[in-house]
Amino acid sequence: MAKIEIYTKFLCPFCTRAKKLLDTKGAAFEEIDISTGGARRTEMLARSGGRQTVPQIFIDGQHVGGCDDLVALDQAGRLDPMLGT
Repeated sequence: MAKIEIYTKFLCPFCTRAKKLLDTKGAAFEEIDISTGGARRTEMLARSGGRQTVPQIFIDGQHVGGCDDLVALDQAGRLDPMLGT
């Protein structure tokens, strides 16, 4: 199974949607809450090439983008292979 990391903020509807999609796939993920900023937010900015919006999603260390990007991968049939499902 793939290692999935998702940077989120409290009450973010796009974060909720992305997590729900991953849940429907049965994919376990590590949620990293950056609501209060700090080192984890700085880490997200560095890993995502400066993207400031959430969620920012990484699968096996590869940046896949945000919620819309995750949904697009799924619709294209490319998400399941990345997840190992």
